[in-house]
Amino acid sequence: MYKHIFYSLLATASLTACKKDQDTADKPIPPANDVEVLTSLILEIRDTTAGAAPVLFAFRDLDAEGANVPVEWDTIFLQANRVFDTRIIVLNEIAVPTDTISIEIEEEADEHLFCFESNVPGLGVVRTDSDGQYEVGLSSRWTTSAAATGNMTITLKHQPGVKNGSCEPGDTDIEVVFPCVIE
Repeated sequence: MYKHIFYSLLATASLTACKKDQDTADKPIPPANDVEVLTSLILEIRDTTAGAAPVLFAFRDLDAEGANVPVEWDTIFLQANRVFDTRIIVLNEIAVPTDTISIEIEEEADEHLFCFESNVPGLGVVRTDSDGQYEVGLSSRWTTSAAATGNMTITLKHQPGVKNGSCEPGDTDIEVVFPCVIE
C-alpha cells in the first residue's frame, strides 16, 4: 500500500514538474538588451565663413570603459567671430570592421539626444537636426565671438520612451569633455 501511495505521489510530482516546464517553455524569452560599445567620438567641424575643408577633432578610447587611458583626446581650436557647421561621428573601433554607431543613432533619432554644455565664453551651439519632434544633435551650428578658453562637454543621452527635448531623462551612452580654445 505504501508503495502505491509513493508511486502516486511520484507520478503527480513528475506531472507537476512537466507542467511547470511546459508553462516556462510557452513564455517568450525577452530579447537581450544589446549594449553598444562606443570607443570614439569625432567632431567634423567646417568653418562656413572661410569655406575651408572640415577639420576633425577626436576622442578615442579603444578599450571603451576599460582601464587603458584614451589614445586620442584632442583640444578643439576654433577661430573667433566665425560660424561652424559640425557633424558628430560615433564609432565602435573594437568591431571589425569598425561600426559607425552614428548611423544607428540617426535611425533611432527619437531615442537619442546630444547635449552640449560649454563654459567657453562666446561659444554658442544650436542643434540643426531633429527626429521630427525634438532635436538630435548629430548636426549642429557653432558660433564663436572673442578669443577664450574652456571646455565643451558633449553627452549622448539614450532616451527610449522618455525623450522630451531636454537632457534630463535617459541614460548616458558617452560623455566627453573637450578642452576648447577660441583664437
